Formats: sequence, structure tokens, C-alpha cells
Amino acid sequence: MTGKNFSIEGNSAIITGASSGIGRAIAETFAAEGADVVICSREQENVDPVAEEINDSDRPGSALAVECDVTDRAAVEALVEATVEEFGGIDTLVNNAGASFMANFDDISENGWKTIVDINLHGTYHCTQAAGEYLAESGGTVINLASVAGQNGAPYMSHYAAAKAAVINLTKTLSFEWADDGVRVNCIAPGFVATPGVETQMGVTADEVERSEVKRRIGLSEEIADITQFLASDASSYIVGETIAAAGMPDIMESHQV
Repeated sequence: MTGKNFSIEGNSAIITGASSGIGRAIAETFAAEGADVVICSREQENVDPVAEEINDSDRPGSALAVECDVTDRAAVEALVEATVEEFGGIDTLVNNAGASFMANFDDISENGWKTIVDINLHGTYHCTQAAGEYLAESGGTVINLASVAGQNGAPYMSHYAAAKAAVINLTKTLSFEWADDGVRVNCIAPGFVATPGVETQMGVTADEVERSEVKRRIGLSEEIADITQFLASDASSYIVGETIAAAGMPDIMESHQV
């Protein structure tokens, strides 16, 4: 994106779940636009190559890789501290870390349910609350990654859909609470995106997606990254507490089912 209002140059951003897929694309896009990024994953060895690739490229922004399990409050607080120490503050928090598996509701164990809710919902809570003080200082932005499953439900993903619905509601609620602090909170609800996880589970690769085609039901991580940059920039200054669905061509017949 070009233009002064779309600029995020000089900003510092935390991007969780950035070892691959949407999180990695966001980190690469932000760095290409001149933002410094702190990227995290549960395994240091998974996120180090992403930071190295960014730092070895000609992108003006730099990257710091931090090992962090977003369900561990102490680890999240260490992530925030490392960001402030390295870059002096936090302008944007992107809560992208997430996980899921497919199962019939009756077959989801209590541990399985708690695990998915813990990563998707509690992880968002931990990161946002821990970074709140610094976001208020910068008048920053929070961008939560939910899912169309959180808006419409999703068979065999009840745990994931419930957690993402909670993230959408948290976005709206927190946008009211933090507006007086000058912090904008918004959300993106992606549909089917060609990530490495989708390739592993369903055999669909990003190379198979024709980006110029309007009528399609699968997107690219880079398209979600573009929306994230928009929400982190001044170009979206009049957007607060919203969830932007990025799901391609809607199924009209499905939307009219009673």
C-alpha cells in the first residue's frame, strides 16, 4: 500500500504465531513497509528463520524473533518486555496465534476443548492485556485474527468457532473500553486461506490460487496481511471495534438458507 495515510514506517509491532502462513506474511509485509516487527512462536527454531530472512533482505524494517507460548502469561510478559527493550515501545499488536482440529462436538475431550480455547481466546487476552500500557502510550492499534467460523459457526470445529466468536466479541467490547486511551481495536475474520496448514490437511497450495479472479472461495496470506496493514495505519482511523470478513465470493444460496 502506498500513500501517507497507509504508512506504518517507523512503527513497532508484535505479531504472534508468525512462523508461517498469515502471521509470517504480516511480518514480511510490515517489515517491507518500514515497520520493526517482533515475531513469536512456541518454538524458537521455527521463528528464527523468518526473522533471519527479513533481516537479510532489503526490507527497511527489522525483525526480532522471540520464543513465546501465548497461553503462558510469564512468557507473554517477557515478549512485551523484549519488544519495548528492542524498539522502545509498541504501536501495533497482531493477535494471530491460533490452533484447531476437526472433530464432532461429541468427540471433543475436555482437554481438547480447553487447549483450543486457551490458544485462541486466552492467548489473545494475555497478549492484549500485557501490551495495553504501551499501546496506550503510543495511541496504538490491536488487530485480532478471528475467523468466519466465529461469525457463522463451523461444523466439526465447535471449539474453534466458539473461541473465535469470543475474540470477535472481545474486540467490540475492548474497543469501547480503550477508545478513551486512543487505542483502536479491530478484528479480521478470514475465510479459507491457502496456508501451509491448509496445504498439509487439504492439499491446496497458494500456487493454485488465481489472485486476479474475483469469483473464488480461497485467498492468500498476503491478502490478509494487506488488510492488517490497513488497520494498523492511519487510513483506518475511522474504523473502531469492527470485524472485517475476508472470505472471497459469498455463497448466496447458503446465506439464504433458513
